Amino acid sequence: MSDSNNQSTHGMMAEFDSVDSLLAAARRIRDAGYTKIDAYTPFAVHGIDDALGIKPTKLPWITLTGGVIGALTALAMQIWMNSINYPYIISGKPYISLPAFIPVAFELTILFASFGSFFGMLALNRLPRFSNPVFTNPRFDLATDDKFFLYVDAKDARYDGEGVARLLGDSGAASVDPVVEDETPTEVPKIFFTLAGVLAMVAIIPVLVVAMMRVTTSSQPRFHVFYDMDFSPAKDAQQVTTLFADGRVMRPDVPGTVIRSEDGFDIDFQTGVDMEALAAMDPARAEHLVRLVAQAPADEAAPADEAAGDQVADAQAAGGASEPVDNTPWLQDNPLEVDAELLATGQEKFNIYCAVCHGVSGRGTGLVHLRAQRIQSPTWVQPSSLHQDILYANNYADGKLFSVITNGIRKMPGYGAQISASDRWAIVAYVRALQLSQNAEESDVPAGQRAAVAQAE
Repeated sequence: MSDSNNQSTHGMMAEFDSVDSLLAAARRIRDAGYTKIDAYTPFAVHGIDDALGIKPTKLPWITLTGGVIGALTALAMQIWMNSINYPYIISGKPYISLPAFIPVAFELTILFASFGSFFGMLALNRLPRFSNPVFTNPRFDLATDDKFFLYVDAKDARYDGEGVARLLGDSGAASVDPVVEDETPTEVPKIFFTLAGVLAMVAIIPVLVVAMMRVTTSSQPRFHVFYDMDFSPAKDAQQVTTLFADGRVMRPDVPGTVIRSEDGFDIDFQTGVDMEALAAMDPARAEHLVRLVAQAPADEAAPADEAAGDQVADAQAAGGASEPVDNTPWLQDNPLEVDAELLATGQEKFNIYCAVCHGVSGRGTGLVHLRAQRIQSPTWVQPSSLHQDILYANNYADGKLFSVITNGIRKMPGYGAQISASDRWAIVAYVRALQLSQNAEESDVPAGQRAAVAQAE
């Protein structure tokens, strides 16, 4: 049992021929007061944890802590981004919307918990270790075959080499050997440093290529890993093709095609234009508009501005002095019955789609504008205030306002593809109510409600 080579001893290793003898020896070593012990077996052994006196692992608590930190990090990040740094209303939700924050919080909870489990396991097992003294025992390879080994670490407070060897021998061990220091060379061969340097230089090449491509121009097409539809055989109008039997690229309308819409096929309702009056004034223009609306899919806007002339609405909304004559027969009044339900719908849609720019009061001071002012954006143009005289009902027909919502104006995009026609008319009704609310006289309030208004003031 003595160390003839004067090598430092790390512990004592005992070899056993059966599971039962290993378990009995482990219990005996545990009862003797040793705590730094471990077992190596070719397969999982039931009850070995209790026999060795191994305490429950702390890894679940590390995983739980990581998950909690991940959830709190996600919530704090979203609250800061959406409610403090850049307050922004998304789909009508409040700034702090915990249900909307759940997906990101869930992902970061899993991510941090996984990191906690992985790195916690490494820390608790004191990994990575590139070598272990137990490998110096040539018989230890049998631990993956048909032998069982019990190891007592020399760092144990009760460790005594001769006493441990005698105790293991009395426990039925087939052999007992000290675990000594591995004295094989520890110097890393220089070839590995050379290979690491070469690999590092090769790894930098793609980064340098990408950096060069970002700051240079080229007449060659970019490199494609997946071609997708970038090189599809696209054709221009009036060209020929072999794809269709008639050899034409442009396809005619399918006979009998009609619009599919929850609002039905009402041309006035879809465009905000009195089509009978327009047909009497300009039949060709009316026919063109009817064709556009009839061919538009149900989820797309009917491009009424092509028939009506967007420059008119543009100039009037901008308050220009020299305005072109608008001879489009717009619908003067909302075709829907204006009641509390319609106004509630209009307010909901206005707050979702319009308030971010125009503001909840309609004065062009929405969150996007406030953000642009804060960062001093040089290209930002303030949205129009809806309380200009030129935009009131007596100067700006409801149909024209409907067309602006549908097709957009200047930097404002069209919302015809996102908002149904009935909801667009509801927004028109709410805008009119919003305009009236800012200029209402006492005489506009019903007599039975004037006392309540006065009390509220």
